[in-house]
Amino acid sequence: MSNRGVPWYKGVRRWGQTNLTEDDPIKCDLSFWRKQWKETRIQGVIVNCGGIVSYYQSRYKLQYRARYLGERDFFKEFSDAAREEGLAVVARMDINRATKEFFEHHPDWFCRDKNGNPIMAGDRYISCVNGGYYKEFIPQVLTEIIEKYRPDGFADNSWKGMGQRTICYCDNCREKFKKDCGLELPEKVDWDDQVYRQWVRWGYQNRIDNWDLFNETTRRVGGEDCLWVGMINGDPIGSSEAFADLKALCSRSRIIFCDHQSRDDLHGFEQNSLNGALLRMAAEENTLVPESCANYVRGSRTFRLAANPWQETHMWMVEGAAGGISPWYHHVGGGQNDRRQFETPIPFFQWHAKYEDYLYDRKSLANVGIVWSQENIDFYGRDEKLERVGYPWIGFCRALSKGHIPFLPIHVEDLERYRDRIETLILPNLAILSDRAIEEILKFLDEGGSLVMTGITGTLTEDGNPSENDTLWKRIGITLTGERVGAFGRQSSDWSNQTAHNYFRLPDERHEIWKGFEKTDIFPFGGGLYIAQSDGLLKPLASYIPAFPIYPPEFSWIREERPDISVLFAGELPNGSRIVYFPADIDRCYGKHLLPDHGKLLVNAVRWAARDTFPLEVDGPGQLDCSIYEQRSRLIIHIVNLSGCNRRGYCDELYPVGPISARVPLGGRNLKKGWTCVLEKEIPVVIEKDTCHFTVDKIVDHEVIVLE
Repeated sequence: MSNRGVPWYKGVRRWGQTNLTEDDPIKCDLSFWRKQWKETRIQGVIVNCGGIVSYYQSRYKLQYRARYLGERDFFKEFSDAAREEGLAVVARMDINRATKEFFEHHPDWFCRDKNGNPIMAGDRYISCVNGGYYKEFIPQVLTEIIEKYRPDGFADNSWKGMGQRTICYCDNCREKFKKDCGLELPEKVDWDDQVYRQWVRWGYQNRIDNWDLFNETTRRVGGEDCLWVGMINGDPIGSSEAFADLKALCSRSRIIFCDHQSRDDLHGFEQNSLNGALLRMAAEENTLVPESCANYVRGSRTFRLAANPWQETHMWMVEGAAGGISPWYHHVGGGQNDRRQFETPIPFFQWHAKYEDYLYDRKSLANVGIVWSQENIDFYGRDEKLERVGYPWIGFCRALSKGHIPFLPIHVEDLERYRDRIETLILPNLAILSDRAIEEILKFLDEGGSLVMTGITGTLTEDGNPSENDTLWKRIGITLTGERVGAFGRQSSDWSNQTAHNYFRLPDERHEIWKGFEKTDIFPFGGGLYIAQSDGLLKPLASYIPAFPIYPPEFSWIREERPDISVLFAGELPNGSRIVYFPADIDRCYGKHLLPDHGKLLVNAVRWAARDTFPLEVDGPGQLDCSIYEQRSRLIIHIVNLSGCNRRGYCDELYPVGPISARVPLGGRNLKKGWTCVLEKEIPVVIEKDTCHFTVDKIVDHEVIVLE
């Protein structure tokens, strides 16, 4: 049952989805799903309704019906059963393509290539976001569904149309681009072309306009709480390719449906905690973020009907809860060919229902912020989004996670909004910064905040051109010469390619940032660096060793050293603000290759900048991802055990770790007792010098500690 007295988008905290297949009207056993709904304690269901496949009897004959629907109204049967169980019902749509028959009736509603040929996916025709399919037909379908069934709302996971790499040349796009921008459509995908860059910005606005159109329709016909919610992904790099402006969309959302169903080869489980934090902080901190989670095999290979290893799915959901995500199980098809997958969500969902009071309506106490920007991804990243922007972002996020440092992802437009909560700010190669953003960063420094920045942060305009605003650089006393050395971008790993076989030379007298590297005089690098000079405010902490042969080993010796090229600077401003600047792209290197030395250096830099002042310190064996929240008079701490989980492939075994000790500054709080929500036991707390100490004997998958 959803929470009484509040709208569904504020009260439903556990969701279930059976992604219906065309044969479900004759094969799906609703009694099984009623039982599953009860066992998982869900409060809302996502039910296939219309769009690419209709599961109801629509008056619009061109809307393709499920092959085995016959004369049945399967959406009504499914949603009626859910209503009888007291569940909220959200109608699932998919509006990105249609049949040949539909295309022949409305050829002007579909995407065209430069030669006027329709753009297809398989045997379906791709609908254009600027055509009548989106502007006329879908609002009519939404209206019909509301009038017939009164769903609580709508979800749509394929609403964005084609991405940045495909230009639609249909008449609707030609005319609209001419009207809105006064230009002809760009000839090709080319980031150096100002017209293409204008087309990208225009593309974002078109998606936002459709989002608003669909919500205007559903709220007008179905009432103020009948929302259309397009599903988005928590990864800002991938989202940019699909024209999803996460900040703009989150800002206008009362609830955020996240379609980020599992980890990939690039990311670890800790990304799901990041997903929740990024989306919530871009909206309002306590906005609900339900996230669809695959219970079928999904990874380097996908098997839609087979069960994912339960540990893989479970750990993704656990990390989601640590980031404030609401669980939402996702199965494809109503049949039970592989019954193992239906057992997977039950234990976690039951635990979530028991302890949900500790998982919502809380405030993160993280005092480290890492800044992201969709504009930087697009107009600096361009065709190299992952190399230029993605890897530096991933590098810092993963390093902070492994270093047990709680942090908040902050959109560049929210710097003023969250400035009072952050003590250390990280700018990972954030090349594009507006004048307003630079002003906010300077205010942050004026107020004593510390800064860790890398690469060419703040050197480009919003369009990706060189900026004349160098006030941030003047503040920290660093000048970029315009030269660069080393290995940038993609590099072959073949031993015959020595380009990335470069190093740092560590000085005899070591800065605190080099803690843990006392037994080495060199540091493996593998990347590129921008040559920078300091006016003396920041001191150089290491120098550059250019690349030399890898193979054969007899030739692998240092040929040259460049003591004049500094790879890392650190120092304090007159007001005590600490600054670390990496002209060397260690963040990119770590994000891409995960060399532990790189991660340790990034963590050391943040720790020094922050003076080791964090709201939570955790010590113990294994890889632990840590978060801390305040909820009224209590503190809530998530510790997720990722030991052995983040290997390539699928997690199929959990490795318990312990004991884990932790320290929390009291900050004036009167904390007297603690208990765990997974092992369900009280833990002793010791108060010493305004610090609360406690120990957890063992963590298998995760633990949630409540201090009160």
